[in-house]
Amino acid sequence: MVSFIRGWLGSPIKFSSKFWYFFTCVFTCTFFMLFQGGKLAFMLFFIMIVLSAYLWLGKWSGINRTTGSRVLLNLNKNMSIEAGTSIAVKINLSIPGFWPIPYVMLKDRLVRRNGGEVIFETSAIPDWKRRGEVEYVTKPLQRGFYHFADVECSTEDIFGLFKHNGSIVLYDSFMVKPKTVVIKDWQQFHNSFKGHHYNSTTTRALRETTQINGVREYIYGDRLSRIHWNATAKTGTWKSKEFERESLPKTVVMVDRNMNNYKSKNDFELAVSVAASLMDYGSQKDLAMGLLSVGSNAVFMEPLRATSHYRVVSQHLIDIEADGQYSLLDILKDRARHYSQGCFFVVITPQMDESLLQALHWINHRQMNPCHILTGNPTVSGNAYNPVKPSDVEDWLRSLHSRGMLAYAVKELQDLPVMLGGKNR
Repeated sequence: MVSFIRGWLGSPIKFSSKFWYFFTCVFTCTFFMLFQGGKLAFMLFFIMIVLSAYLWLGKWSGINRTTGSRVLLNLNKNMSIEAGTSIAVKINLSIPGFWPIPYVMLKDRLVRRNGGEVIFETSAIPDWKRRGEVEYVTKPLQRGFYHFADVECSTEDIFGLFKHNGSIVLYDSFMVKPKTVVIKDWQQFHNSFKGHHYNSTTTRALRETTQINGVREYIYGDRLSRIHWNATAKTGTWKSKEFERESLPKTVVMVDRNMNNYKSKNDFELAVSVAASLMDYGSQKDLAMGLLSVGSNAVFMEPLRATSHYRVVSQHLIDIEADGQYSLLDILKDRARHYSQGCFFVVITPQMDESLLQALHWINHRQMNPCHILTGNPTVSGNAYNPVKPSDVEDWLRSLHSRGMLAYAVKELQDLPVMLGGKNR
């Protein structure tokens, strides 16, 4: 009997306790009419048959053929937003058919690539054309790549006995970039070509460069206006024009991804935001900047000026996590073959101890110029719970300055332009 009912009502159907109450009523009314007879029995039986027909015809409500669209309202043309921003979502749906639907429950899932899922549930009441529209706003999103899964929709009859499901196949993806600040000028970086830094920085930068007489090798992504046509015709290979700013050293930005060096997730987000802000500065000033990032995956990107290069770096910074275990010195030594003499090496880490000092000295001994950006809550000896006094930070910065190294302490992201602009060196 139950198998017959399953086939009659359509499969798969989940029977609830309400269904069994209703089935018992139908069964009772049927036997009441057969054995008792009379107008009352016939009326009850007729009412139950009509209700049964209504419930059965609910299979053709059209919910399983629902179509629709999803609109993300506040994304830019690159389908991205900045971390800490919410997204407004609008879903339009259209339900084919004619059978009345009291309401539609919608379930939308937002999935983050590196883990995490948020479910948004809302309801819509279709109009007389069987169309509906719902809007909702997500919570502030953290950095990462996101995509929306299919929209699940469901409806029930007016008694809540049977539930009918459907889905709308919609795929939308977007990026949440790290927070950044605008750096107008990095005075110490540019002033390092003067005074007591001239011999150490500029000489190394000039020694490592291969550009001669205002001409350099073509780099993929160079604008058409930068191509040196005469040199290209003479040599038979693509050449680009050399400008005065070319004498600035190439810069490598290293992001510490060792999980033991961060007291909280916000501290790591600050380090990533500092790196992203420096990359934006390099792109704006047309500087050759590269990236060293080692955690569960190892990435080294050669310092380049091309727009496409900065785009790839930005994509990497969206997705990285504090999932490393190696010391900075081990990482530097393992990739020593990639570094060129004279480059400017920026190490972004909350670490301030003898281990980091050894890494900075190693950079200096390799004829490169180290710079330490101390972010967030400083840590000592890889222990995130080791208390560090403000006086310890000041002593650390003075110690590096006395060795001819640039060093900055950035407690909040908004402090970065002030520090690099020349104050509180």
